[in-house]
Amino acid sequence: MNKVIPVAIGILLLAGMMQTSAFTKKTNNARQFFNNLKKHCGKAYEGKAIVGGGEAFDGKKLVMHVRSCKKNEIRIPFFVGENKSRTWVLTFKRNRILLKHDHRHEDGTSDKVTMYGGWSTNIGSPTMQIFPADQETAELIDYAAPNIWWMTVDDKSFTYNLRRMGTERLFTVKFDFADKLASPPDAPWGWQD
Repeated sequence: MNKVIPVAIGILLLAGMMQTSAFTKKTNNARQFFNNLKKHCGKAYEGKAIVGGGEAFDGKKLVMHVRSCKKNEIRIPFFVGENKSRTWVLTFKRNRILLKHDHRHEDGTSDKVTMYGGWSTNIGSPTMQIFPADQETAELIDYAAPNIWWMTVDDKSFTYNLRRMGTERLFTVKFDFADKLASPPDAPWGWQD
C-alpha cells in the first residue's frame, strides 16, 4: 500500500507536467505574435486604408512606425498625414496582449479620449490577435463598448482593424512590408524616449 502512494503521486506529477507543457506550447501564440511584430522594431511602413477610411484618411499618407520595443511592450505610432496624435500600445502579460490607443495633442498633452482598447480574450494565433473593448473603454466612450479591434501580422504585411458590432462600421488599414520607408519619421506628439 505504501508503494502505491509514491507511484500515484509520480503519475500525477508527470501528468501535470505534460499538461503544463501542452498549455505553455498553446500559450506561445500570443508571444509569437508579439515577437513577430518585434521583428519590425525601428522600421516604418507606408499603408493604405482598405475599408472605411473616410474623410479623415482619404488622400493622406498613412505610416506605422514600430518605434519602441521592450520585453513586454511595443509602441507603434500611426501617422495620418501631418497628424501624429496616435500610438498603438501593445503590452504582453500572462500570455495575453493588451491593446491601448494613446492619443495626444500637438503640445504632447493627453487627449480627453485616450488609452482605450482591450485585452485579447484568448491566446489567439501567431498571426492574429483580437481585442474586444474593455470596461475602461466602455466607461470612457460609451459608444465604443461594442468595439472589436484585431491586428494581423505575417511575412508580408500588418493590418489594423476595427469593427463596431451591431453597426456597419468597419475600418481596415494595411501596411505592406515591401513599402518600408527609407528613414523613420519624426517622433509622434508627446513622445518621450
